[in-house]
Amino acid sequence: MAAAAATLLASSAAAQESFVLDPILVVSAARDARPLLDTPVAASVIEGEALAVKQATDFQELIGDAPGLTIEGGPRSMAQEPNIRGFQNDQIVLRLDGGRFNFDQAHRGRFFIDPDLVERVEIIRGGGSTLYGSGALGGVIALETRDVDDILAPGDDFGGRLLGGYSSNGEIGQASASLAGRSGDVDALGYIGWQPMGDNLVDGAGDAIEASALDIVNGLVKLGYEPNAASRFELSGSLYRDQGTVPVNGNDLSNPTTDVDRDADVSTARLAWTYAPEGSDLVDLSVLGYYNGLEITEDRLSDGRADVTDYDTTGFEIVNRSSFAAGVPMTVVYGLEAFRDTQSGIRNGEAKPQFPDAEADTIGVFAEATIQVTERLEIVPGLRYDDYGRDPDADGLADVNEGFWSPRLGVSYRPTENWQVYGNLARAFRAPGLTELYNDGVHFAVGGFPLGPGATFTGINEFVPNPELEPEKSTQYEIGARYAGGGVFREGDQLTASANGYYADVEDFIDQTVTFIDFSTATPVPGGVLLGGTTTTENVDATLWGFEGAVTYDAGLWFGGLALTVPRGEAEDGSALGSIPQDRLSATLGYRPSDPWELGVEATFAARQDDVPEGAEPGEAWTTVDVFGSWAPQAPRFQGAVLRAGIDNLFDEEYMIYPNGLNQPGRTFKLTATVLF
Repeated sequence: MAAAAATLLASSAAAQESFVLDPILVVSAARDARPLLDTPVAASVIEGEALAVKQATDFQELIGDAPGLTIEGGPRSMAQEPNIRGFQNDQIVLRLDGGRFNFDQAHRGRFFIDPDLVERVEIIRGGGSTLYGSGALGGVIALETRDVDDILAPGDDFGGRLLGGYSSNGEIGQASASLAGRSGDVDALGYIGWQPMGDNLVDGAGDAIEASALDIVNGLVKLGYEPNAASRFELSGSLYRDQGTVPVNGNDLSNPTTDVDRDADVSTARLAWTYAPEGSDLVDLSVLGYYNGLEITEDRLSDGRADVTDYDTTGFEIVNRSSFAAGVPMTVVYGLEAFRDTQSGIRNGEAKPQFPDAEADTIGVFAEATIQVTERLEIVPGLRYDDYGRDPDADGLADVNEGFWSPRLGVSYRPTENWQVYGNLARAFRAPGLTELYNDGVHFAVGGFPLGPGATFTGINEFVPNPELEPEKSTQYEIGARYAGGGVFREGDQLTASANGYYADVEDFIDQTVTFIDFSTATPVPGGVLLGGTTTTENVDATLWGFEGAVTYDAGLWFGGLALTVPRGEAEDGSALGSIPQDRLSATLGYRPSDPWELGVEATFAARQDDVPEGAEPGEAWTTVDVFGSWAPQAPRFQGAVLRAGIDNLFDEEYMIYPNGLNQPGRTFKLTATVLF
């Protein structure tokens, strides 16, 4: 990257100015569509063909190679969760078509959507609480589903998209159909997708990953209405279901005594209104109301124990953008966000203390200004206040009511039209989750372990509620630089590059401690000894720091890229944190021999992670190679058709992504065909 930067600086200004590169727009970083080169945060945007070429059947395949991001949870899609810079799961805000998706229960995953339905992903790395409130310690992942404009060409009134595919590892089928239409002021989109698995996944050692077959069905309907050029209403609803036999802990080995038949059903509803009257600099309004309802049923095979987990989120937000001059030009984004999370758990018809009935309310107000000090220098101050409450429906558990301020100061400097240098200082927080505060009851039990002739022990590990947990708080510093331009080495080429370093000082990091067996609790029982253990959550202080970089180059005939992730972190006492991913470098190289064809290879190198908590297994180094290709025939009768093929893990590497507990899939052949009509 340093060599590329030096070459760029040596390039003539005339060559740079003769080529205009289409800007990469980012929406989530500022709650306002703006070029990435004007955004003073670390961000990645992946959309369209960059997603389609992956032929993804889960989110590790879809976005797991993005800088700073690791997908945890192992090879089973139902357990996958995000990790950004060592911040995990609900330390990251996940948004689906603008609405928060807050569910996070250990080992049950966070991505309840077919990857085929995702058209665009924005990954914002670093503290984002000023705009997104609780949970944005590590950043924000914003998923956007396909819409009418992704199906219909300008001027078309009706069209569709068909996809069929097959992935050999797990015998995964892919089939989806989308129809879109416009009539006057109204447009509509319908989608149905199906992803069945015929067998278990197999790792690189040739061993089956038992109980990994999961069938997915996903449907979506969107209706849009534009009464005039200034206003648009959109109503959407979706249904998602996955079904299969899996372990309760989706990142663990299958066990006939604990495996469950799982059904997960998720329904979503969105009603959005945007209003931007022509000629007005003060009104650019977005209003969104949304609902997510999740129900997971798990029937244990060994004894029929029936668990039902319900989690609902209802939210509303209103955001406006105003531009004006107050001595200098500025744009202010400001608004209000409110949401309620409700959870309940049932086991064999009774209340489940491991997922207690509880309710969480959050309301936040925020404002962030982009002040254009000079033509090339912008300062971005922002402030948000959140008030949150936690209300458990159980005797002996205390309510929680707290408030938190989230200030931020960003600086963006454009030394040339192609370069940006930026810095960011932000305060971010996460309110404790309902299960972290109120989990109770048995976590796990170990029975029948022999102590000697005629004697056994039974170990019972129990959750200990901790309503006194403080919110996680962090002060985060970041500096970075970006370049985007064309005509760098030859006419018509395109180059983008970015690099950033960060440091996060985290107070009251919520850490879970499992005391497997506490021998001081030994109690004699007939035929043996009963021993207890505890699973508790507590606040600790920690620091996280690291470096990220990316370069992409496209010369038309060939293209390539690098993406580097170097995360570090430790607790205040110097001990290791179990959430820090491996160092990782992804390298891509591709070739276009003619217009219809594109061929490429991606190699990923992960370093050994041996800075792990005491007693934990280190993460071994690994290297994988994926190959991909596509053919888009140019004949008029085949316009809109694309055939894609690939091989993931070409050399059948046996590997595990730290801190996962299971190997990833071995060699996988993929084939998909897509037709737009």
